[in-house]
Amino acid sequence: MKIRAAIVRQQKQPLSLEEVELEDPRPDEVLVRLVGAGICHTDLVARDQYYPVPHPVVCGHEGAGIVERVGAGVHKVKPGDHVVLTYMWCGRCPSCLAGQPAYCRQAFALNFAGGREDGSSPLHQPGGEMHGAFFGQSSFATHALAHERNTVKVSPEAPLEILGPLGCGVQTGAGTVMNALRPTVGSSLVIFGAGAVGLSALLAAKLAGCSPLIAVDIKPNRLDLARVLGATHLINAAEVADPLGTINRITRGGADYTLEATGLPHVFQQAVHSLAPGGVCAFVGAAPFGMEASFDMNTILAGRTIRGVVAGHSVPDLFIPQLIRLYLEGCFPFDRLIKFYPFAEINQAIADSESGATVKPVLRFE
Repeated sequence: MKIRAAIVRQQKQPLSLEEVELEDPRPDEVLVRLVGAGICHTDLVARDQYYPVPHPVVCGHEGAGIVERVGAGVHKVKPGDHVVLTYMWCGRCPSCLAGQPAYCRQAFALNFAGGREDGSSPLHQPGGEMHGAFFGQSSFATHALAHERNTVKVSPEAPLEILGPLGCGVQTGAGTVMNALRPTVGSSLVIFGAGAVGLSALLAAKLAGCSPLIAVDIKPNRLDLARVLGATHLINAAEVADPLGTINRITRGGADYTLEATGLPHVFQQAVHSLAPGGVCAFVGAAPFGMEASFDMNTILAGRTIRGVVAGHSVPDLFIPQLIRLYLEGCFPFDRLIKFYPFAEINQAIADSESGATVKPVLRFE
């Protein structure tokens, strides 16, 4: 079938809206008509080839929509179901079999190689190669083919157009707190980077009863939103001469937990150095391959832990419906992060995301 898609053709250049051909679903695939799709920093990492994603490619990995067709072997969803599309995993490696699909041994190939597991692309265009199946979906398009594994059935009670970010950014931030760090009531938590991931973590930390709950960023609008969402303290790192000293004073000797969501080495260092002895730093930021950060080894010796967390350490079929239930109960207002853009304005949405003017742009498909 012919669909309209936003294609990455060059690094750091606007995406091109073009017609492409989408294959019919294979036996294990699901055809989804997109209703909304979030724009995530990882899409821009792929555009700019900080990760070696082949071009031209259709990105997008926070899709939400309605199932139109399913392959003969699909039993998890049926036409008409509301679904959120999330990351792809193999389902058979030791990590997947242990119930940790976020750490699938084949995760990079399945999400960033620009094709299915067999190397084929579901997208085609006359006269040239076209890469698809980005995160098993390529949801910067009017329709997407997903695998049964990375398709999550969700309640029709929730507004479908806002649910896409649960597939990655919101799941990553909230899950890092709820599933990986699991702070106790009264634990101190510092979030470095008040974007969509950091603010989703903040919402989860507020639910967990963290206090003090500190947000660090350089964008006043993001810090203002962090205050509204429950941060007890704000630090504008562009204005405060000694952020670490400020954190140390607020936490009375260092934080129990920190979360680094920027992917910047100097910020990562701050997140580690602001820990109390025995504290844990969760690193979730997407940094270019080869980027390094250094630490005084004695800092780590004092019982501190650095922990990488992918996709919120979550099992999406369980965790995404849990987040939706919390939202419907009024406990997890992640919709406060969202600003909508028509699909045709995807490049403006990307620009607003990169400038920090919009925390979480979400594309609407008419």
